[in-house]
Amino acid sequence: SSAILLTSPACLGGTACVMTGQPFDTAKVKMQTFPDMYKGIVDCFVKTYKQVGFRGFYKGTTPALVANIAENSVLFMCYGFCQQIVRKIVGVDRKTKLSDLQNAAAGSFASAFATLVLCPTELVKCRLQAMHEMQLSGKIIQGQNTVWSVVKGVIQKDGPLGFYRGLSSTLLREIPGYFFFFGGYELSRTFFASGRSKDELGPIPLILSGGFGGSCLWIAVYPVDCIKSRIQVLSMAGKQAGFMGTFVTVVRTEGVLSLYSGLKPTMIRAFLANGALFLAYEYSRKLMMKQIDSY
Repeated sequence: SSAILLTSPACLGGTACVMTGQPFDTAKVKMQTFPDMYKGIVDCFVKTYKQVGFRGFYKGTTPALVANIAENSVLFMCYGFCQQIVRKIVGVDRKTKLSDLQNAAAGSFASAFATLVLCPTELVKCRLQAMHEMQLSGKIIQGQNTVWSVVKGVIQKDGPLGFYRGLSSTLLREIPGYFFFFGGYELSRTFFASGRSKDELGPIPLILSGGFGGSCLWIAVYPVDCIKSRIQVLSMAGKQAGFMGTFVTVVRTEGVLSLYSGLKPTMIRAFLANGALFLAYEYSRKLMMKQIDSY
C-alpha cells in the first residue's frame, strides 16, 4: 500500500510535467541533435510549425508520458526506500527528518533505479522528436513517425538491448542530476518554510521550489544530456561511438558551446514542468494521506 501511495501522486506529477513542458522538450532535442539547423528557440518553434504544424511540438508525447510516469513512479517510490538507507548509514531513527543534503543523496541513489525504466522510453521519444531533422539532413531516407514503427525498427536492427543505447549517458545524467534536483527542491522548501513545517507550504512556494530543483538539475548535467540525445537519435543511422567518443568528437568539431544547444527551452521547461510535477505530487500525496487516515 505504501508503494501505491507513493506511485499514484508520482503518476499525476509525471503527467502534469509532460503536458506542461512537451513543446519545450521537443525544441531541446531538435536543437541538441541538429544545432546547425536552428538559430535559437524562436527559430526552432517557427520552423517546426511551418514544416510540420502544431502536432510537431507534441511528437513523442506518448513515450514521454510513459517515460515520465514510469520514471517518477520508480523515482519517488525508491526515494522513500533510499531515505531509509541513508538513515541507516548515518545511524538515525526511522522517523528522524533528514537534512537537505541527506535528502539529495537519497534522490541520487533512487535515480539509478529510475534510469532502467527511463532509458528505453526516452530513446523512442527522442527519435520521434528528431525524425524530421534526420530526414532533412539525409541521415535516413524515410522514417515512420509512429511509436510502433520506432519500436519495431529498434527491435529489428539491434534487438531488445537496442533500447538501452545511451544508458551510460543517462546514468551519468541522472545520478548527479537528481542530487541537485532533490537538493535544490528541499533547500528551497527550507528557505520558504523559514522554521515552520515544510508540509504547511502553499502552492506558490511548492511551484517555485520544484522549478528551482529542476533548474539546478539541468544546469548541472546539460552537456551530458546533449551527448545522450545525440547517441540515441543518431544511432538510427548507424552505430555511434560511446559517451566519451561522442563527447570528444562534438567538442573538437563543433566547440564546447554546442553542448549547450537548446539550453533556453530546457530551462523554461524545467521551471514550468517541475513546478507542476512537485505541486501535483505534494497535493495528491496529502490528499491520499488524509483518506488513509480517515479509515
